[in-house]
Amino acid sequence: MRTFLLLLLAALSASLAVAPDAMAQRRSVKLDQVQAAWSSSVRWSDFEAAWQLVDPEVRAGQPLTELELERYRQLQVSSYREGGNGELDDGTVVRTVEIGVVNRHTQAERTMRFQERWRWDKKSKRWWQMAGLPDFWEGK
Repeated sequence: MRTFLLLLLAALSASLAVAPDAMAQRRSVKLDQVQAAWSSSVRWSDFEAAWQLVDPEVRAGQPLTELELERYRQLQVSSYREGGNGELDDGTVVRTVEIGVVNRHTQAERTMRFQERWRWDKKSKRWWQMAGLPDFWEGK
């Protein structure tokens, strides 16, 4: 019985040592999944779906008005090129993307760079995009 308990204790210790790597890998998989959902939403110009992936604190602090939503509806995304992920010291993940958009009314096309910032929420065990929706009218 003592041998069995010692083996069980050793196995438990080994599994605890591996647990942080497994948790980091799960977080990485979840980041890939949420970034794919975000990218898909933006690529298909579904800004309402993308808005649901924005950090709830950001949404509460900067609510999307009906006028802003109408402005997004005037756009058609024509390209979306993803850069690689980079992690900051605080655990935030950043990714720069290049987005091409066409105004549906004027057919004018332009390209912009946008930096996504992703935050891991320990409580809900999910990633949130903290930069909000791309501002296609910046400087206009």
